[in-house]
Formats: sequence, C-alpha cells, structure tokens
Amino acid sequence: MITETKDHAALADDFNKDEDRVNWHDETLWWIRQKRDKAVNRLPDWELLRDTASAIKDNVLSNLSAYLQEFEMKAQNNGIIVHWAADAEAHNKIVLDLLNAKGIKQMVKSKSMLTEECHLNEYLEDNNIEVIDSDLGERIVQLAKEPPSHIVLPCIHKKKEEIGELFHLHLGTAKGNADPQYLTETARQHLRDIFMTRRAALTGVNFAIAETGEFVVCTNEGNADMGAHLADIHIASMGIEKIIPERKHLGVFLRLLTRSATGQPITTYSSHYSKPRDSKEIHIIIVDNGRSKQLGRADFRNSLKCIRCGACMNTCPVYRRSGGHSYHNAISGPIGAILAPNLDMEKFADLPFASTLCGSCSNVCPVKIDIHQQLYKWRQVIVQNGHAPAAKKAAMKLMSITLSSPFLYHTGGKAGRLILRFAPFAVNNRFNPWFKQRDMPAPPDQSFGEWYAKNR
Repeated sequence: MITETKDHAALADDFNKDEDRVNWHDETLWWIRQKRDKAVNRLPDWELLRDTASAIKDNVLSNLSAYLQEFEMKAQNNGIIVHWAADAEAHNKIVLDLLNAKGIKQMVKSKSMLTEECHLNEYLEDNNIEVIDSDLGERIVQLAKEPPSHIVLPCIHKKKEEIGELFHLHLGTAKGNADPQYLTETARQHLRDIFMTRRAALTGVNFAIAETGEFVVCTNEGNADMGAHLADIHIASMGIEKIIPERKHLGVFLRLLTRSATGQPITTYSSHYSKPRDSKEIHIIIVDNGRSKQLGRADFRNSLKCIRCGACMNTCPVYRRSGGHSYHNAISGPIGAILAPNLDMEKFADLPFASTLCGSCSNVCPVKIDIHQQLYKWRQVIVQNGHAPAAKKAAMKLMSITLSSPFLYHTGGKAGRLILRFAPFAVNNRFNPWFKQRDMPAPPDQSFGEWYAKNR
C-alpha cells in the first residue's frame, strides 16, 4: 500500500471510508483496553510496579553506555557474537553478510518491530534472500504485502473474510472458508515446514540483561523458539534501549508487559537465550538508528523507556478510529508519533498533531512515559523548525492575534454566533474539516462574557 505521498489526515480519511471496519476496529481495541484494566486492577501493587519500572529505565538511560558494554562483555563470555549497528543500513548489511557467509538464501523471522523500522524484509528480498514471517499476524500482512498496523496485533485491521481470501490465494485453503480455527491450523501446517527447513532464524529482543549477557524474547505462539532452536544460526536484532541492569528486574517488566498489551497475566512463552548450543551460533545486533539522538533530547528521552506493549494504541481515540497505517511509520499510535519525528522531523511532522492530547496514553503506559506532553512539545519543535503546514501556521497566527485582543475576540464571537444562526451553510460545508465528521453546535444566545457581565 502507498502511504509515502499522504499525511495522517489523508490516510485516516481513506480508512474512514469503510465505516463498519472503523467501528469494529475501535470496539475491538477498546475491548482489549478493558481487558487491560481488569488485569491491572487485580494487582494491588500495580502503581508500585509502574513506578519501579520507570525508575529502572531512568537508571538505564542515565548509564546506557556502561550497561551496553557490560552486556557485550557478558554475552561474549557466553559465546554470543555481538555486532554494533549505527543505523538501519548497517543493521541490514550485517544480517545479509551473516547469511551470505553461510550460503543461506532462506530465513524464518519472528516478530521484530526493529526490523520493520529498518525495512529488513525488503532489503533482503532485493538481495535474493527469502524471508518468511512466522508470527501469524505478521504472516498475514506479509501475504497481503502490507506493513503491520499495530505493534502487538499486526493484522488487527483485517477482517477474517479477507484473511480467508489471502489464505485461499497463497496457501490453498477452500475458497470462502473464513473459520478462524481452520485458518489457524492451515497456517500452523504451513509454518511447520518453514521451521523444519530454514537454517537461519531472526528474532527480536524484548529485554537484554546486562548482568548476565542473556536476552529474553516474549511470544504467545512459540514461533520465535521454533525458529531459533531448529536453525543453525540465530540472529537477534535489538535496540540499544532494551537493556535492563539485572535479572531480578525482569520480574517487574514481565508483570507489566502482557497485562498492558493484551490483559494476560504473562506471555505464554518468555524465552531466555544466554549461549549457543554445540555447532550452533547466536549473533546479536545492537542497533542505534537515532536512539542516541533521542537520548540527547531532554524533552523526549523518556520515550526510550517504551517496552512496546501497545497499550497507548489500544486506548487512543485517534488511533482506534484512524487505523495504524495512517501513521505511515513502522511504529504507529501515540508512541510512534513521538519516535518518528526523531528519525525525520519533516517527513513525520504531521504525526504529533494526530492526537487529542487527552492523556489516556500516559495514563495506561506501564513505564509512565509522559506521552501526551511529549506530543505537545513535538508540536512546538516542529513549528519552530518551520515544518508545520502553511495553512496551519496562518490559522494559528490569526488565532493568536484574536485571542490577544479582547475587541477582536468579542467581535469574532458575535460574528460567529450570527453566522451559525442565520447562515450555517457558511461553516457546515466540505471546506470545513470539522464538518466532515460532525455538525457544528447550535449557537448560544449570549457569550459567557455577556452572561457574566449581566449576572455577576
């Protein structure tokens, strides 16, 4: 799908053309948000866990280089081969070189948002390497030739009938059969052959422990384990922020992660990788790709605490009704709208404005990132750097002049009430963006200022 030439508003308009899809997308994600609420309310120490996790991450971000070096030393002592990548291009080249060195032309991959960020699949395919995503949701969007629309639920935007049609075209299922159990079993059989025949497997990293040099991968399907254990070479892609200091800290984050993501007490599989088995290799690629730059931005460094649970997406009224693809970035939703401008401020200048600033994202964040405040700060930075649209800058300038002048403010209010009362078509038309989804309110008989002057 093409998103390069459209901003969030235009892409959201495309998504909103299918009202039924928008409604169940909204309802499904809110249902998951409610599951999250039920799960966390069963834990009396939930807020203590959040505070603890946030403090641990503060410590990590303040001592990141030391923890990364400690992790590298411990991992190498365990027999893991460590690579460093400054950006997406370097990461992708390391993966390709590792595969070429082994003469491998096929690889199985479990879910990794970092590789989506680096566009690894496309890079490897351009270099004649076949990549099969083994997470069911990721496999579905891969067959559809689409990026994931959610970091935990990659195909949440797809109806089961559409998935049935994809499986009919690519996996030979019966046409018209959209039974979820049937489709899941088909995918299971299809992926079993992939697992058994691939010599290389790539996984993401949920947590890397500096104290022990091990890393942890959390899945509900067990696909990361199947790929990594059966392959000759296991490649793990890890952002520099995934470090935690000690193994005992893992218990804090595992209790937070899945409750926030799907309302489960814990992921079905939380797999530890500390050293390769005989005749096998484990390589870990530690990737920066703009994270150091974000670390240096005082107002935005807290975004690096993110543990990729997706809770901010599930609660966000804008995300739920605009769809993940409207963010035209690997990571969508409120947290994506903070991370993306760090990579390319001009390209992603629209995303911090795709928010009501209601604060629901910050309320559910398990590591207490001040998400809505960072979105507001990004708006200021984007305007100051000249990346806001000319129409928005002109409108804000006009509003600034009006709000700073009592005469203009009161005169404008009276004019607005008269127009709404006697010529509503002047504002209720297709040129007014607010009118696309709502009617303008009925005009009051008097302004608050007039009422106050009369009744005080």
